[in-house]
Amino acid sequence: MADYFADVKKYDSGADADVVAKIVKHLGIALRNRDSSLVSCSDPKELARVRDSWAGKKLGVDAGKADPVIERVCKEMSGDNTKSRVTFYYLVAKHLGLLGSL
Repeated sequence: MADYFADVKKYDSGADADVVAKIVKHLGIALRNRDSSLVSCSDPKELARVRDSWAGKKLGVDAGKADPVIERVCKEMSGDNTKSRVTFYYLVAKHLGLLGSL
């Protein structure tokens, strides 16, 4: 948990550990595998999964609103070759203004 929180804090110094813990719990088993614990912004299927599963199902946001935010997070994390799924999901929720609903 501490590693995930430290990574999120690189992008949001005021991050809430409880919110990060909720995202970690939501992702569960996906975080055990290195490949599924990361987000690839160069893979359209991966970005569609983020949009449909995280933004759509969990956050209740439609694709029209989610896609520009996902693109923004990809740009924001572009300097990081290993984009943590926890951090990526956190930033998507943050930019959508939905951290409080987690």
